[in-house]
Amino acid sequence: MKFETLGLNKALLEAIAMTGYTDPTDVQMRAIPEVLAGSDVLVSAQTGSGKTAAFMLPALQLLAEPHKVAPSDKGAGPRVLVLTPTRELAMQVTKATETYGRKMKRVRTVSIVGGMPYPLQNRLLKMGVDILVATPGRLLDQMQSGRVDLSRVQMLVFDEADRMLDMGFKDDIDAVVAKVPADRQTLLFSATLDNNITAMAGNMMKNPVRIDVSGHKTRHENIEQRLLYADDLSHKNRLLDHLLRDTEIQQAIVFTSTKRAADDLALDLINQGHAAAALHGDMKQAARTRTLENLKRGRLRVLVATDVAARGIDVQGISHVINFDLPRQAEDYVHRIGRTGRAGRSGIAISLANVRENFQVKLIERFTTQMIPVITIDGLEPKQKVFDRKPPGKTFNRKGPPRSNSNAGGNAGAWSKDGDKRSSFSKSSFGKPAFSKSSPSKPGFFGKALPAPAPKSDAPGGWKKASSFAAK
Repeated sequence: MKFETLGLNKALLEAIAMTGYTDPTDVQMRAIPEVLAGSDVLVSAQTGSGKTAAFMLPALQLLAEPHKVAPSDKGAGPRVLVLTPTRELAMQVTKATETYGRKMKRVRTVSIVGGMPYPLQNRLLKMGVDILVATPGRLLDQMQSGRVDLSRVQMLVFDEADRMLDMGFKDDIDAVVAKVPADRQTLLFSATLDNNITAMAGNMMKNPVRIDVSGHKTRHENIEQRLLYADDLSHKNRLLDHLLRDTEIQQAIVFTSTKRAADDLALDLINQGHAAAALHGDMKQAARTRTLENLKRGRLRVLVATDVAARGIDVQGISHVINFDLPRQAEDYVHRIGRTGRAGRSGIAISLANVRENFQVKLIERFTTQMIPVITIDGLEPKQKVFDRKPPGKTFNRKGPPRSNSNAGGNAGAWSKDGDKRSSFSKSSFGKPAFSKSSPSKPGFFGKALPAPAPKSDAPGGWKKASSFAAK
């Protein structure tokens, strides 16, 4: 199927052709016709699946027609409102909107997010806006100040709705929805459609069409996943330094569990000679924007980030994702590794785990229904014994039948962070990475694989490797 078959207008098709993409992704093929038909849609789609284009292309087509309101009712408020959980994701959606709408006559897109100066936002809003992309908290502030009028909204979009609920935006969302016309069209995109999401949808959507695309069991076939065990934090530091000295790494995102850990680790890496920087929610917007710009321009090779700050990062040069700290929730593992292997490219995701975190590793494997191969690096093997691991879904109770995996994606609960003080060490302690001939991986990815049962071959999912809109 081609974009020409989806019912998009000529201006949008020309803009799409300029990006070099010809084939829509699964979420675009299924969602765009429903949105163009005027239906509310409830979509389960992972990051990197092309969901931004799935809602923004129909939104732009909506703007190609005049607003059907009386002349006296016309105002400067937006006709399309997109809510996102983070500043970075809002910026990504804004950039994509400008890309897809480049052939349209006049579409004003404004982004209002926390950390951005109010005077600048006030000037942008005063000039009028067609598409407003916002984080819930800052939008509510501007609404309460009387600077945002939502009475003209025809389409309301929730991007990564599950993350907004996780971040505590439920009350803000309710306050925003109360000010939007009841006859609007509502689009809700989420990585998972759990009870909280379906309850939220039931309160604000009209007979939505449900679309499940690339759920959490997607196998990320273009992302090579590996697991390294570490004895303690000092051992983990040495493993990370060794990994980052691999010449095959173009750019890498290293995930930590806390903002302080991101700052400390970035400073350690800088002292070791790596071109690194931290990214987290306590940074001012100007600093975050500057860091991301340096990453996109190739001035940074390593970005150390927390989960929230990394939402919306779309840099095609990211060849590796390294989980220095395992995510607290299994769902976040999928979002993290989705930062690499974008737009049909291949990527490598490496997780560093303490033996005591084996339970969290199992939760991730059960959630993704994939076994993560364990490797070791010559000279940096763990001294602690790693217990035998079974394929996901093969865990049994002592009394007999297999346990249910229905709640595998919940909060780990037993997750713990190594409390050892971070150690420092000199560059001269580490040489060029030693590559093992026994490694089954690509050239340049070091380590020897430990025996592990093969993952089940009948698991659903699988991302398209052909040209797609995933990067957008």
